[in-house]
Amino acid sequence: MLGDLRVQEMPRAGGGRSYTIVRPDATVEDEADAFLRLFDGRGTQRTYAYFLVDHLRWRFREGLATEGIGLRDLQRYMGAVGAKVQFPFGLPWRLPPKRPYSASALEVAAACLKGFYLHHCAGGGVNDGLRSALVAGRLPTQADRSRAFLGHTLTSMPANPLAPRRRGQRHPKMLPDGTRGDLLERVNTARDAMVVTWLSDTSMRIGALTGLHLMDLHLRERAACGECEDPHLHVCHRRNNPNRAAAKIKPDWWLRDGVVTGGEIVRVSPAMISSYFAYMTTEYAALATGHGILLIQLSGPRRGEPWSADAARGMLRRAGRRAGLPGRIRPQAFRHTFTNAVLEASGGDPFVAKAAGNWASAAMVDQVYGHPDLHSPQFTAALSAVWGEEG
Repeated sequence: MLGDLRVQEMPRAGGGRSYTIVRPDATVEDEADAFLRLFDGRGTQRTYAYFLVDHLRWRFREGLATEGIGLRDLQRYMGAVGAKVQFPFGLPWRLPPKRPYSASALEVAAACLKGFYLHHCAGGGVNDGLRSALVAGRLPTQADRSRAFLGHTLTSMPANPLAPRRRGQRHPKMLPDGTRGDLLERVNTARDAMVVTWLSDTSMRIGALTGLHLMDLHLRERAACGECEDPHLHVCHRRNNPNRAAAKIKPDWWLRDGVVTGGEIVRVSPAMISSYFAYMTTEYAALATGHGILLIQLSGPRRGEPWSADAARGMLRRAGRRAGLPGRIRPQAFRHTFTNAVLEASGGDPFVAKAAGNWASAAMVDQVYGHPDLHSPQFTAALSAVWGEEG
């Protein structure tokens, strides 16, 4: 990509990284940089940078510029990268080995393009036709009214004419039955066993797990933070982790008298504590370093350095293959499986599942996970009662 537009990563002096787009001669692409600066310090900047550089490469091939591009051109681009459009869009843009964007990726690309062109059309006073086309609206749904303060007064909601038609909520992919036991039999180290246990017993994302520091762990009752009497840990968003792992959510946290407070508080199970001490007293103790991050590399030239989220994903994938589990074992599936299990154990109470899984909304938990088991005795009994087949 040295002869084309490319994404440039820039380490920051205070930790973290920023992203921009540069031309083949290593000069900054001004339009892209001005837009990406709006998201400095957020993970959105990196995501938008890679979606935007793909679009700018396509735009260069088509001979288009911000001043003359139209809504139809942007819709052609969306069709070229995988969206379903009802008119010819020209040559496909993402050719093998690249794959067309998935439905979720198309939504992100649409949001990125709308923000990019509205930023320049409105701020620079150019291409009023495109700006008017992008500032579209739609009628509010009942869900919109429920979420909004004084929702009964809503008359319009913003819409994105580039976004694909939204489909119904898919049920999230769960782990195959018995995954936890099968993986624990196939992992090779105490660290890997701890990762499987901690993902199974919490709703942590893999970035949060690999970004944990030892000071975040309060694995005893009535810890000094005073925020939870039971054993727990604090998930703290840090931009300057050497393994580039970071928690997705960013609640405020503090270090007071050497004790971490705030962040996202996660209760831990006895099995998690046992696996932690098995790892710390064997593998970690032999390779302890001064970086303070919990998960470390156990072999290779970088032994003792922080372990990355990608390496953890690869470990789960290989362990799942060795165990003969169907499909690819992904960290997100542990989160879905944990939430679904808590929802079932609580009798379908979404507020309990929300609190246990640190979800943002009980309504979302109920919508995504509150599906009846079509093979459960309760479901069968209810149908039999309606059909008049009670014994």
